[in-house]
Formats: sequence, C-alpha cells, structure tokens
Amino acid sequence: MYSRIKRLVKRKLIERFTIDVNDAELGYNVKALTGINMDTKKRDHIITELFKIDGVREVAEVTGRFDILVTMYSKSLDQMHKMVSERIGRIEGIQSSESFIEMKSRAKAMPYMPSKDSD
Repeated sequence: MYSRIKRLVKRKLIERFTIDVNDAELGYNVKALTGINMDTKKRDHIITELFKIDGVREVAEVTGRFDILVTMYSKSLDQMHKMVSERIGRIEGIQSSESFIEMKSRAKAMPYMPSKDSD
C-alpha cells in the first residue's frame, strides 16, 4: 500500500493528506455562501480583509453575476448576520453582496472516489 501511495504522490495525483473536520460537531451549524461585487482595483485588499474574519473558510474568484464567492461558517444565524453586516459590509471596496444560507446539503463522490455503497 505504501509504495502505491508513494507512486500516486510522485505522479502528483495526490497533492496532500488531510482530515475532514465535522464542523457541526464543533458547533458551526450555519454555512453561507456570500456573493460579492467589488471595486476590482481593491481586490487584494478585500480578499486580505475577508480572510481576517473568523468563520471565512474560502474565497473564490468566479465568473457570472458576482466577482467572488465567500464560504463562511458560524455557530448561529445571529453570528452570521453580524459577520455579513458588521464585518463584510464595512470592507472598503465592496459594492454589494448577497448571502445564501445553506439549508440542507447533499454530495456526490467524484468518479475516482469509491462510493460508500461499494464493496
């Protein structure tokens, strides 16, 4: 098994090893995606400020209606409201935002991942 993993790392099919933390068990029960439109001249400043906010997990530059999508976690809706209105809303260069609270999520394994139903 070790030699196979070593070959996969060498071929760059595996980039790193990680763990998958159960956010809900740690009390982070609210997940939101926030789409942001911004002054693109202040892009680096905005992204730096977003990562200073506790609960911001990922910032992705995207195509479409928003310039970036921010993935955030909080322990309550009130805490999420404060993150969006008091922290994100006050970052210089952000022109508008729209948040989407995750109600329920389902995931599908990637083709290279065995499903849990397989033997």
